[in-house]
Amino acid sequence: MIELMAEQPDDRWEVEALYDLCFAPGREALSSYRLRDDVPPVPGLSQVARDELGILAGAIRFWPVHIECCDPVPQVCDSQAVARQATNAEDAPNTRVTALLLGPVAVHPTHQGEGLGGSLIRDSLAKAAEHGWQRVMLVGDAPYYQRFGFRRLAGVEMPPPTNPDRVLGLATDPGAWQGVSGRVVRWEAAGAPLSRP
Repeated sequence: MIELMAEQPDDRWEVEALYDLCFAPGREALSSYRLRDDVPPVPGLSQVARDELGILAGAIRFWPVHIECCDPVPQVCDSQAVARQATNAEDAPNTRVTALLLGPVAVHPTHQGEGLGGSLIRDSLAKAAEHGWQRVMLVGDAPYYQRFGFRRLAGVEMPPPTNPDRVLGLATDPGAWQGVSGRVVRWEAAGAPLSRP
């Protein structure tokens, strides 16, 4: 039986070893890692999966990021959409909106094919919504992540080199990505709590 639980500080090196096992050498040279440098994962959303012996079977992490929005939010006609638009794009051009960057997610080779990766993703996305995070993004394979509701984010630019077709997003609140475009940049709210957007 596998149990999902919040990642604890003592899990760090074991999780890093799992990522080293599951991903190619040089993974930390990817552009998404520049967004994670010196930024702690979001507590409560980053999770580990352990088997009945306490052995690490999988892990998922989330990191806060900003999107520098340079375009005004499109005009809409109904009052509900106007209220949502003001919240979602913070009602001003040249502003930053927050999002979660999902990844990495990894499952130990001895547990691959059991649906554990999907369980980690679904459970942590539900927790993100409960904690008020409206936007989640990742760099990944659309055919896999579409089953969780992720879609290509046109106009949201990850640091190069990143294939724009692999930049995917999910709105935990309908319309949260509406009008959001711009560069993804590092989280810079030093000392701010990471449990909320």
